[in-house]
Amino acid sequence: MTVKVPHILVVDDDWMNREVIEAHLSTQYYRVTTANNGSRALQVVTDDPPDLVMLDVLLPDISGIDVCSRIKTTHESQFIPVIIVTALEGEEDKVRAIEAGADDFITKPFSSLLLLTRVKSLLRMKRLNDELQERTDLLLQVLHRHIDQDIAEIILIDPDRYLKLGGETRRVTVFFGDISGFTAFAEQHGAQEVVTVLNKIFSELTSLIFQHHGTFDKYIGDEIMAFFGAPVATGDDTLNAVSMAYKMQQSFNKIREELGPNLANITLEMGLHIGEAVVGNVGSEQTMNYTVIGDVVNTAHRLQEAATGGQILISEAIYQEVAPMIEVEQLESKVLPGKREPMVVYEVKGLKDAGLP
Repeated sequence: MTVKVPHILVVDDDWMNREVIEAHLSTQYYRVTTANNGSRALQVVTDDPPDLVMLDVLLPDISGIDVCSRIKTTHESQFIPVIIVTALEGEEDKVRAIEAGADDFITKPFSSLLLLTRVKSLLRMKRLNDELQERTDLLLQVLHRHIDQDIAEIILIDPDRYLKLGGETRRVTVFFGDISGFTAFAEQHGAQEVVTVLNKIFSELTSLIFQHHGTFDKYIGDEIMAFFGAPVATGDDTLNAVSMAYKMQQSFNKIREELGPNLANITLEMGLHIGEAVVGNVGSEQTMNYTVIGDVVNTAHRLQEAATGGQILISEAIYQEVAPMIEVEQLESKVLPGKREPMVVYEVKGLKDAGLP
């Protein structure tokens, strides 16, 4: 494991002060960069971000207070510790430095022991913050495997609500897609080729779920399940879902052409339905799945099973919500498995301009 050498930026317009501070820091084998004005300091912060900045107040172009303020108000550098090192002793100067975001204040002349102790303390805080940020980024990556990145960030704001066992009743649009004919393809080709093709297809389809602010639920063999409207509703969830399904069909057909005649008999059938469902984490505290449970799920799956030849089938409830934005063909009513009454079904044929999210 490579140990990162802390990088410290020393900013002072007096060359002797710079050299003295650099000499003290070098005894701890820190990597030191120096700057003699505020503009150069800000450029270093951007090009080669330090782990800590030691900053004089009286600089020839931009005051050290302003440099500190810019560092602390820039997203990429806001957590870099700043030590104000100056000969000014007035309380007003200290207050201004603290208001600008300074993490510490050292008055010249200073002892090397005091300087190095405070540097070590702030570097330790910076390291802990970096580790926390890495964990947060990793958690976002894990969440982003299931949901759109913007939604993942909302979940982290209120994890007690979204990351606990249990659920809540929400109105959601549920989507199922099935790669029909893939079982026959798998029987005729090697396992490695089968996995490669399936991964390529799923990668394209899943990315469209996220692009349309949906929540990925699971892969079921050569099926894919997703839902819209939870954990966060956008207001356009049903339209997003139908638009996604139509674009999935286009993307799938393009992949099939790229991969050649071996996929000529493979089609993608989809079904969508909207209704109330219990949405939440199901499983155990160690292993849980954020999913939806309810009749809306069963109905969406039955619609997908009723689709043939690459159809996208939607329910009457879906159609009523997005009718002005989509082109459809009304099919004969169907009695879906497990249902008593015939169900009005529509096949999505296209999107109107108003239907493009």
